[in-house]
Amino acid sequence: MTRKVAVIMGSDSDLSVVAGAIEQLKEFGVPFEARVISAHRTPTQAENFARGAADAGFGVIIAAAGKAAHLGGVIAAYTTLPIIGLPIKSSALDGLDSLLSIVQMPPGIPVATVAIDGAQNAAILAAQILALSDAALAETLKAHKAAMAAKVLEKDRKLQEEVGKL
Repeated sequence: MTRKVAVIMGSDSDLSVVAGAIEQLKEFGVPFEARVISAHRTPTQAENFARGAADAGFGVIIAAAGKAAHLGGVIAAYTTLPIIGLPIKSSALDGLDSLLSIVQMPPGIPVATVAIDGAQNAAILAAQILALSDAALAETLKAHKAAMAAKVLEKDRKLQEEVGKL
C-alpha cells in the first residue's frame, strides 16, 4: 500500500504557506490529505487524528503551525509516525516563536523541523521518508535533484558568458 502524507495546519490562514508543500507533493505524485486541526481549539480531533493516522494509510505527517505552534508536538504524542514541523511566520516575532516551539520538544517526542515557512522542504523531507520503502518515489527524488543541479549548471554557464562580455 502506498503511504500518503497528512498535511495539517492549525488554521486555514496557514494555507498560503502550506500550499508550497501541497504543490511539491503533487509534483512528486505523492498522495496526501490536507486538514485544519487545532492543538488548542480542537484537541480531541487532534488526538483522534493522530491515533488513527497510521491505520488511515498515512506514513508521514507535516504539521504547520504559527505562534505557540504546539500542533506537531500534540500529534507526535499520540502516534509513532514521523512528524515534520513547519513553523509559520505569523506573529510579531517573525516565526521565531513558532520555530522554537516546534524544535524544543521534550525527550521521547521528536518532531523534525524545517525552516520558518519552509513548506517545500517539509514536502521533500516527507517524500524522502516515504521513499525509503518506495523505489519509484526514490527515483522521482533523484530526478528532482538532477533537475535542480542542471538548472544551477545552466545559470553558471550563462554567468560565465556574461562575465566574458564584461
